[in-house]
Amino acid sequence: MIEPGRTDDAARVADLWVELGTDQLGHDSHLLPEANREHVRESVLRHAVAGTLFVARADGEIVGFVTCSVESGGYEQDVTRGLVENLYVVPRHRDAGVGAALLERAEAELGERGCTVVALDVMATNSDAKRFYERHGYDPHRVELEKELD
Repeated sequence: MIEPGRTDDAARVADLWVELGTDQLGHDSHLLPEANREHVRESVLRHAVAGTLFVARADGEIVGFVTCSVESGGYEQDVTRGLVENLYVVPRHRDAGVGAALLERAEAELGERGCTVVALDVMATNSDAKRFYERHGYDPHRVELEKELD
């Protein structure tokens, strides 16, 4: 059910990312889903080529995806951080283990690439996503704060 994504999956995954982004608007995300479709499609193509895009298929249809990468640049750290950048499952396939399988595959890939920890972002008000990741062993590590300027 989980397999490496291909370059010809990019348009469908971009569609799903727009669904993900639209859902995240309900949690105060600032990303504009439709306006970012082409940027996301190009990013998905890069992930497919790099081997860091994984898709879940049911009856030949992509019903979920995850992208991941090894953090690079920046400061020297005492860990090698892997990043789960996007994980999405279409609503009718949720609660069937698809998200868990995608997360597990991304973690395995990051482990194979030498990562010793995995990090990801969750919108602060997205309690369902926070519970999902906590069930899979994720704990808060860093908190981002934001305020509007008048």
